[in-house]
Amino acid sequence: MTRSPADIRERVRQEMVADPRVVEAIVAAVHEQVPVYAALDDSRLPEVRAIAAWGLERLLHLWVTDGILEPADLRRLRGIAAARAADGRPVQAVLRAYRVAGTVLTDEVAARAPQLTTADAFALARMLLTTLDTLAEEMTAAYATTDEDLAADRDRALRLLFDDLIAGRHASVGALTDRSARLGIQLPDPYCLLVAEPAGADRPDMAQDAATGLLDALAVPGAEVTSAATVRGSRAVLLLPAPAAGRAGAVLGARDWRGCAISGQSLDRVAVAHRLAADALDTAPAHAHRAGCVLTDADAHVLALLAGHPVAAPERIARLVLGPLAEPGQRHLLEALTVYIDAGSANAAARELHLHPQSLRYRLRRIHALTSRDPRDPWQRLTLDIARTIGT
Repeated sequence: MTRSPADIRERVRQEMVADPRVVEAIVAAVHEQVPVYAALDDSRLPEVRAIAAWGLERLLHLWVTDGILEPADLRRLRGIAAARAADGRPVQAVLRAYRVAGTVLTDEVAARAPQLTTADAFALARMLLTTLDTLAEEMTAAYATTDEDLAADRDRALRLLFDDLIAGRHASVGALTDRSARLGIQLPDPYCLLVAEPAGADRPDMAQDAATGLLDALAVPGAEVTSAATVRGSRAVLLLPAPAAGRAGAVLGARDWRGCAISGQSLDRVAVAHRLAADALDTAPAHAHRAGCVLTDADAHVLALLAGHPVAAPERIARLVLGPLAEPGQRHLLEALTVYIDAGSANAAARELHLHPQSLRYRLRRIHALTSRDPRDPWQRLTLDIARTIGT
């Protein structure tokens, strides 16, 4: 029995919608051919797959029925566009992604139904061109509206941008730069990411006002960059100029708070820095927190290492903790540290090194000055011990 062109189109539609490999082919092509999408992490790909699956079903339906986009379709497209505008993905990149998806769809149709007529092919091409034209209009308008909304509420827009950075929803530094430019801001780079919380056991969800107050207290006079603050549960999360790290301990101590400050990461790795700091606060023993001080990158990396999920190579962790102590010219200090830790006291270490006890204590003070870690403090001695062990 000969099938009509409409029957053939419907069979192709059903096969393609039912085959998950089609959506994966679309996502793979977009990920490979559109640079902004190539930088997306795994947390964002399910959203791309969901949109691809919806778009595939709707486009094939329009082809089979010779239909046009309905009001519900337009509303969904405007919502997608608003979300992409808010997370900083350029409209040109989004439209290119849809064009790439259309090309994959065309190739899949051709491969599954070589018996399609010229009229079927023209109908497919006409549907795609018409839909992409409508899509461009709707997305451009939605982007413009979102930009106006963001500009009208700059504080909220800045917080949303920071929330997206923490969640890893920014595709690239370029997209972040574009979004910052639309808001008229420049984020600190180098920066300090500070995660802070009250020191008591009872920590209810934090109010945004508390995080903003901490941000004001840590403001760097004369800074030409824009700091940001948001909350995650009972914690405040702040993006600050790098010099603010030096004051964080005193400011938090006055509030009876504790925190972890991470620096040295690029802006596209704010999510990594946040996860590192948050995990450090989750796992640090009570004696790791000292009045007037915050946990640092080195503490956070040591804690990650102890927890079995290091985010840096052991050699880098050793360099973070030991600092100048790892340089060849400081071998006598590293030797003094090693003997002190192994011997358990300054007097015993001095005897083993054939030094006067005061000379050994002087070297311990030099170690403290060079590393900002006091070998006499239990937690800091542990971090130094781990660093000298994995660094040799």
